[in-house]
Amino acid sequence: MSERTVFDSIPHRHVVSVPPSAFVWELACVMTKAVSGSVLVVDSLGEMHGIVTESDITMRCVAKGADPATTRVGEVMTQNPLTVGPDTKVLDALRIMLERGVHSLPIVTNGSKVLGVFSVRDALPYELNEASSIAEFNQQVNDALA
Repeated sequence: MSERTVFDSIPHRHVVSVPPSAFVWELACVMTKAVSGSVLVVDSLGEMHGIVTESDITMRCVAKGADPATTRVGEVMTQNPLTVGPDTKVLDALRIMLERGVHSLPIVTNGSKVLGVFSVRDALPYELNEASSIAEFNQQVNDALA
C-alpha cells in the first residue's frame, strides 16, 4: 500500500484555529468558511489547547441545549488531542484513528509546532483508488491463471 505521509496528504498547509475564548457560533462560522470538519484551539502564543470537531459541537453543545452564541469553545473542545508527526505514514495514522475512535489528528513537529490537521477525508480518495487498482490487478492475475 501507500507510503505517503500525513503531511504529504493534507491539501491545506495553513492551520485553521480559534482561541479558547471564542464562542461556538463563531467557531461554526470559521469551520464553514474553511470547509473544515475540525478546528484547532490555539491561544495567542500559538500553543494548542485542543481541537473541536463537528461531533463535538453536536454532542457537547447542541444536544445538551447549550446556546452556541454564548458557549465558549473551551467548554466543548477535546483537550490534549492525540497528535502525529509529519513523517507518520497515512496507513499508520488511519490505524491510530480507527483504534482510538478519532476522525482528525493534528500534525505536530517535535518542537510542538502545529503544521496542519490530517483527517480520514485526506486519505480516502488516494488509498481507496490504490486498493481498487490492486484488486483489479489481482483479478487479472487470477483470470490469466485460470
